[in-house]
Amino acid sequence: MMMQRPQQQQGPRMGGPMGGHMMGAPAAKARDFKGTMRKLIEYLGAYRGLIIIVFVFAVFSTAASIAGPKILGNATTKLFEGVMAELNGTGTIDFAYIGRIALITLGLYLVSALFSYIQGWIMANVSTDIAYRFRRDLSEKMNHMPLRYFDGTTHGEVLSRFTNDVDTINQTLSQSLTQIITSLVTVVGVLIMMLSISWQMTLVALVVIPLSMVTVMLIVRQSQKFFKQQQEYLGHVNGHVEEMYGGHIVMKAFNGEAESIQKFDQSNNTLYDSAWKSQFLSGLMMPIMMFLGNLGYVGVAILGGYLAIRNAITVGDIQAFIQYMRSFTQPITQLANISNVLQQTAAAAERVFEFLDESEEVEETASPIKLESVSGHVEFKDVHFGYDPAKPVINNFSAEAEPGHKIAIVGPTGAGKTTMVKLLMRFYDVDSGKILIDGHDIRDFTRKDLRKMFGMVLQDTWLYNGTIMENIRYGRPDATDEEVIAAAQMAHVDHFVHTLPDGYNMVLNEETSNISQGQMQLLTIARAFLADPKILILDEATSSVDTRTEVLIQRAMNNLMKNRTSFVIAHRLSTIRDADLILVMNHGDIVEQGTHKELLAKYGFYYELYMSQFKKMEDETIIA
Repeated sequence: MMMQRPQQQQGPRMGGPMGGHMMGAPAAKARDFKGTMRKLIEYLGAYRGLIIIVFVFAVFSTAASIAGPKILGNATTKLFEGVMAELNGTGTIDFAYIGRIALITLGLYLVSALFSYIQGWIMANVSTDIAYRFRRDLSEKMNHMPLRYFDGTTHGEVLSRFTNDVDTINQTLSQSLTQIITSLVTVVGVLIMMLSISWQMTLVALVVIPLSMVTVMLIVRQSQKFFKQQQEYLGHVNGHVEEMYGGHIVMKAFNGEAESIQKFDQSNNTLYDSAWKSQFLSGLMMPIMMFLGNLGYVGVAILGGYLAIRNAITVGDIQAFIQYMRSFTQPITQLANISNVLQQTAAAAERVFEFLDESEEVEETASPIKLESVSGHVEFKDVHFGYDPAKPVINNFSAEAEPGHKIAIVGPTGAGKTTMVKLLMRFYDVDSGKILIDGHDIRDFTRKDLRKMFGMVLQDTWLYNGTIMENIRYGRPDATDEEVIAAAQMAHVDHFVHTLPDGYNMVLNEETSNISQGQMQLLTIARAFLADPKILILDEATSSVDTRTEVLIQRAMNNLMKNRTSFVIAHRLSTIRDADLILVMNHGDIVEQGTHKELLAKYGFYYELYMSQFKKMEDETIIA
């Protein structure tokens, strides 16, 4: 079952769309910010034309929006002059002129809104397509990466690249990129327009900016540690709930309810405290910003009134200036957040590019071998292998399996039995030596062709959320329903399937909890029957099933092994007495090999394993 990632809590929203980023959350920083951003820009190269169009539309949209207050100020001035003229009896209000100005302003705002809509639509398409490309590239990369990488990397870490990191890049491109362009153009354009009206009033307005910036920095600095704590304890709470849900039977069996509730309450109380403080501090930002902004308006209004009395500016200019001042502080606040947004984006992009830059599996041979038929002759020649080259686990191993022979691999837990499976399937390549199939080095086959020769039935059964028919057909996707049913009959599956609701069309749930463990194992055997491989890898562990099902599984496995070369990972030595060759492993190395009788006669490690399992039973038989 795939673990669901906890939802992230958003930080304080600052000035429109950019507020969607978690400002208060811990902003992981990229180790190579410039290099990562250069890579991201190169990745965006395919969309260069569209991004230029977005930039041009953003400039025009912002320019039209900026021009509006200045033009509307002319209407205000004309209205003021008309009112004064009527009061003095020297003229009337020129409503025709004011109407034209109003229509022009409305047109500008409509053009601004249209351009803004188009740029948003284009960027939504670009960002969604980039997210799609990233996930496609990550998926393709994952299928070409060596198993060694996943041995050292958690599933959650890999999943995070597909979800959190790609989502962060997507959000930045869809919202923040256009917002950054718009904010920069707005700040520059509005500042020019304010200076064109009155440099004195502009200076008064700019005094407020440093105060606002200092306020934002102080609040963010205080709230950031609480947002970080909030994210940390949100993970603790979600992890504890999932852990208790997954093991609630064991928890109840050992009367762990009180301890579980106590642990949950501790984490939940800390989460509540940090969430309250972070939201409270971030909630202070807007009232304080509004207060400082109002101080600026007061200063501008007083100075503007004084300049209007001196006929230095018009009333319409004051009205336009106040509008510009209102639209000046918002992009300043947004630009203050740009650094954090870009750091988060660079960190996410760096993790994605690191994954894409990981070394891949050894390339396929340029001239692969294609066998018309496979007999199943397998030979190990002087094989050396180690997960860490400095620590070999298989040394100078040689063995031969004739077609149709049964090869058992035995040893205590952790002995390295699955290592042989990984080498056979070429999940790992040998450090030296060769593994031959029908006289050909397995590296001379494509991985696809090699793995088609093998069928696997492992202790950890893998079935997916689909019908029983679909799960069996996974062994050979082009098989007919009749072939699937025939494979099920050979694996002793057909009988129990008819007792299930909907039979072969019954859908297995995501946890595969609507059938038993033994039934799951039989389904995987049926899948192997359908694939009809020449070489088998079997994990014959049946410790978690009842005796009757164990007998069925053993019969099904025996049927499956007929006329096939089989490698059996043996847990119960009684099941492999008839093996043609037994490989005895200990501490990751082959310590003995031979038939059951030959190994018992050596009185070595295999003898000790065998006697530890059966001496007591044999003694009881003799006494009886």
